[in-house]
Amino acid sequence: MHQVSRITLCLVGLFFLNAAGSAQAQKESGHKNHLSHLFGCEDSGSLCAEREDNVSYDPEYKGKYIGHDEPAVAFYSSRAGSGNFNVYVLRLPKDPPKYPTDPFSNGASLSATVWNFQQRPAFWFGMALCDTQSFPLATNVCTPDSDSNIFDNSDPTAPDYIGKHPGTAFMEFQFYPPGWIGTSCDNIHWCMAMTIDSFSRMALGPTGPVDNNAACQNLPRVGLEPVNYAFVTTNGVSQAPADPLNLSLAKFLTIPGETFLVNPGDVLVVILHDTPDGLQGIVIDATTSQVGAMTASIANGFAQINFNPTASTCTSTPYAFHPMYATSSEHTRVPWTAHSFNVGFSDEIGHFEYCDTTAGLFGSCTSSPVPGEPDADDTLCVDGLTALLSGAAGPLGGCQGTDTDFDTVSHHNAWAGTDFAHDPYLYSAVPEQVIFTSPKFQDPTAPSGSPLLNFDRVAFEADMLTTERALGCDTATGLAPCHNPPPGAIFYPIFSTVPSGTACLWQEGGPSIPGTTNNFGGSSATEFSTTPEPAVYINGTSAAPGSVTKFENYRRILSTNPCTW
Repeated sequence: MHQVSRITLCLVGLFFLNAAGSAQAQKESGHKNHLSHLFGCEDSGSLCAEREDNVSYDPEYKGKYIGHDEPAVAFYSSRAGSGNFNVYVLRLPKDPPKYPTDPFSNGASLSATVWNFQQRPAFWFGMALCDTQSFPLATNVCTPDSDSNIFDNSDPTAPDYIGKHPGTAFMEFQFYPPGWIGTSCDNIHWCMAMTIDSFSRMALGPTGPVDNNAACQNLPRVGLEPVNYAFVTTNGVSQAPADPLNLSLAKFLTIPGETFLVNPGDVLVVILHDTPDGLQGIVIDATTSQVGAMTASIANGFAQINFNPTASTCTSTPYAFHPMYATSSEHTRVPWTAHSFNVGFSDEIGHFEYCDTTAGLFGSCTSSPVPGEPDADDTLCVDGLTALLSGAAGPLGGCQGTDTDFDTVSHHNAWAGTDFAHDPYLYSAVPEQVIFTSPKFQDPTAPSGSPLLNFDRVAFEADMLTTERALGCDTATGLAPCHNPPPGAIFYPIFSTVPSGTACLWQEGGPSIPGTTNNFGGSSATEFSTTPEPAVYINGTSAAPGSVTKFENYRRILSTNPCTW
């Protein structure tokens, strides 16, 4: 950690924007359980990597869509190090000073205020990792930090046929906003966790895909998509083993002095890099000088779920997770996810809907203050009093289940830059925008002391096509009724750039955030494109391997990186 800290100390203080922001509400901090990963990945409240097959034809989902709406910025470079050594600078957004209330309570078209937890339960930085017990299980070998792992050819006779891909996991370095039951660490601070999702399925069995044993599928939170989970801590030691089979409450509990907590508005340096012990995430709070860390190591209890489809019990093996690729490009994919990128920033939107009464704790919504609601996707709900008594910062009722009709708070004019009548610079009605840099990376072949490098290109990617399958979108063809923006969405958040001295920063929200220099056309249609992205996935059997093209995302690739520092 010492060497990386020396590198990043040179970065802190280069810039950070003196943007106007609202004061954080001063609520009492309570210790609570972070419940989002107590749900299984097959549950609508989970914050897991989205699979490409998570709809009714997968029997695990029992006819329901389970997934996420995730607008993202991906970063590309052909230089070694870009796929496994990333340094970001991030400013956490503040919330308005008043806690949210039900919509229409003041006669307005929106809630009087919106907080970050209503926009998203989390946002994250991503990276592909080796996992030799994960999909597609064509080989038990994965060489870390190497582009020898690139297999994305559709031709089964080709040496780089995608069906020969080494087993892959996806790491999401997740950031959780304050204020809400189940998804927050407390009511004042942001916290973060290293989550690693795997997929326990063999792609090419004798008659088709083969799933892991029933014991693994039926255990709470394990399922076919097991998750290693560990909070970032003040000493870099996990609060409990990250192993998906470990159900210890300490794994998800905010522990004073151990869980790394940071304040809204703080400027963070985030380093994701490989070590001999596993991928390490370091967070340096440049505002307070505090440091947190987590390493995907055997010492921290990270483990593979063993793929053994005939076993009667579910078992795991200690495992150190390392980055899969040396570079980051259109070819450095995770072959089982909806998203197509290796390195990138993504927001997890489309989860919060208002609710007044529920059918039991975390049940369905039975009445809503919003006309025309509730509907079938209003699940995992609590009423206002229950939310307050359970640890939320205020008496607001709401649901956190997966949204399939794009009518959540995330899909309204509830972002900075969407509507001057609800802009934080004027009325403090919505949170500040999240602000972050493009990552920089270190080339391992460069001489010691060489400066960090910028990525060459960026891509905007949104997996709304995957979500729109619940509305009839045919991802086998990418044809109508597939839409961008999606049906039901009054607004879809976009990324724009803002200068900071000689540097450039990304921000997320509407097209009209003050100071914006480039909003890439000002809409989701211009930014993410309206042409579905084709991607190759594995299909067939061991005797007759094949491939299939699916359309899971809208993606627009830029020929340059318009935002460097």
